[in-house]
Amino acid sequence: MSEYRSTCDLGELAQRVKLARSVAVVSHSRPDGDAAGSILAVSRALRLLGTRVDAIFTGAVDPNILALAEAGEVRLDTAGPIDPLVELAIVVDTGSQSQLEPLDVWLRGMGDRVLGIDHHARGEDIARHRVVDTSAASTTQIVTRLMDLLGVDVRSAGPGCRRTIAEALFVGLATDTGWFRYQSADAAVFALASRLLDAGVDRIALYQALEENGRVPRLAATARALASITHHAGGRAILMSLSPADFAATEATSDDVGGVVNIPLEIGSVGLSVLLTETKPGVTKASFRSKSRPDGTPWLNVSDFASKFGGGGHALAAGARFACAIDEARTRVADAIARDEGLLL
Repeated sequence: MSEYRSTCDLGELAQRVKLARSVAVVSHSRPDGDAAGSILAVSRALRLLGTRVDAIFTGAVDPNILALAEAGEVRLDTAGPIDPLVELAIVVDTGSQSQLEPLDVWLRGMGDRVLGIDHHARGEDIARHRVVDTSAASTTQIVTRLMDLLGVDVRSAGPGCRRTIAEALFVGLATDTGWFRYQSADAAVFALASRLLDAGVDRIALYQALEENGRVPRLAATARALASITHHAGGRAILMSLSPADFAATEATSDDVGGVVNIPLEIGSVGLSVLLTETKPGVTKASFRSKSRPDGTPWLNVSDFASKFGGGGHALAAGARFACAIDEARTRVADAIARDEGLLL
């Protein structure tokens, strides 16, 4: 990947956004809470300003994430081509070309009319004009500053929309900090959370909708994932996997196993947890999780670890994709853990 840093300030970005009459807002495939929250917050704000907005979720979308949007507020990438009259593309919460694959050709055609807002440390030159703030706990934290520059009240909702900008911002902030459990949840995060709660966000309802709304197959799939555990690096690393046979037997989908990778971190001696899933033959996805040591540093920077396989993310949460079956992927990850065993001491 090329050097990934800000190429402009947020004020410049806000001015370009204000002048656009038609904008598309996109993020990485399989949007998580931060990606979806950023898309929804930006699109609701711009609609309030009279901008024509095409808000797009790409890839397989978790039903709980999709439910954050009201009917007709966003569309999936399978719903047809993007309006050719779109003047700007705003890419939020990613700078990775592989994560934007469904939109790659279109984004390349947009040239310097692509704006980026991100908080990840790695990315590519997709958005010529971008703000990258790795100190932000979530992309919605940066988007909130954009809202202020645009003069938009976060308590507002988009035209014909009952759900507020504040709610979308809170979703990204809460989910990317592990509901305020991660080291990234600093004083600024809690200050913003307080502001959003004052704006009317119902944090309990959001938590229940996103984290306590699973399907019954999740239990069987979780049991199989835990049964697959192998210990590495003297027990400091845990490797789990769910094969196509596991998904078929449990009738689970990849959406049903979100968060399962975090379970081994409940053990005090475990500093790295990996979950491999193969739902599509020959394509294995890896989720990497670590946790903070008492001094606040990660047991293992899993963003760096994921980069060994072409992936990335954050210091405590990252992912990668393998173009191979799950057994081969498992061997490759286990070998990499063995090579990095000293980092887990």
